[in-house]
Amino acid sequence: MKAIEVISVPVTDQQAAKEFYLKIGFQLIVEAPMGNNQTWVQVGLPDQTTSLTLVNWFPKMQPGSMQGLVVLTNDIEKEVEELRAKGVEVGNIDDTPWGRFAWFNDPDGNSLTLRGENK
Repeated sequence: MKAIEVISVPVTDQQAAKEFYLKIGFQLIVEAPMGNNQTWVQVGLPDQTTSLTLVNWFPKMQPGSMQGLVVLTNDIEKEVEELRAKGVEVGNIDDTPWGRFAWFNDPDGNSLTLRGENK
């Protein structure tokens, strides 16, 4: 094994989820028909090798069931401020011995966590 390439994020509405992820800074990598009226929607952060695919075809992956995806940021205060300015509800920054964290959800309730370095 070499790397984690794609993480599946279960969503109800791929277009609404795509717009949310684009709004928060992800870029569209691929959007293409897969057959059976399904679409492959893949988004990722700039210059990163791991990306997300917004899925609605896995019966055992209920929308909103993804928890614990951690996204690293260089400036957590700035990132939280920018997300809030875009209408994203972000929790307060939690200072812990292993980092600084702030939580938010996508439209389906999938949980994402910002992690910043301790000061």
